[in-house]
Amino acid sequence: MQRSQINHIMEQADEFMRRYGFVLPPFAYWTPDQFVENQSVARHVIDTRCGWDITDYGVGDFDRQGLFLFTLRNGRLADLQRGGGMCYAEKLLISRQDQLSPMHTHSLKAEDIINRGGADLVIELYGSDDVGHFAEDRGGIVQCDGIARPYGPGEKLVLKPGASVTLMPGDWHAFWGEGGDVLIGEVSTVNDDETDNIFREPIGRFSTIQEDVPPTHLLVSDYAQWFS
Repeated sequence: MQRSQINHIMEQADEFMRRYGFVLPPFAYWTPDQFVENQSVARHVIDTRCGWDITDYGVGDFDRQGLFLFTLRNGRLADLQRGGGMCYAEKLLISRQDQLSPMHTHSLKAEDIINRGGADLVIELYGSDDVGHFAEDRGGIVQCDGIARPYGPGEKLVLKPGASVTLMPGDWHAFWGEGGDVLIGEVSTVNDDETDNIFREPIGRFSTIQEDVPPTHLLVSDYAQWFS
């Protein structure tokens, strides 16, 4: 992806989120230089990779296959492992109309996916085999707003605004907006996007960026370079 495209997506996303009453925290609007100046007091943000996250999954066609994310808060794996402390995470996502977030699961993270506003969110579901691999002939059971709902292999769950689903490790899922763009909330256990995204197809979680213009704001994938 080109940096100019990423900057434009950030601007569009901020406007879309505000339309539904969501305003990002102050650090979201720091320039790269401001982030560098504040890095000593922003170690938690940097170390837990909170912030802007825009991906085309390495495909090079964001409108067809991609996702906007902003990690608002995130805990530490060490807290989760010891069973105390900040064991949770929260994100805002935007899934554009017919924009695929491809089939994947997580080995650790459980997550509530919430339609916060906009169009319908369609989630395609599959179960796992006995060792957690994708199983095209298996379904499972999810919780929709706390109500148990069995699903068959390849079943498409439609979340209207306000509705949610709880996905556990081993619930394979892909999703997209139907009829328009969707603002999505994600509340989960500690989030690790570097190691805990298991895709059915061998694709990349983060995009390769062509630096055609300077960044308006840093992505979480920029932190390693800027704060090494």
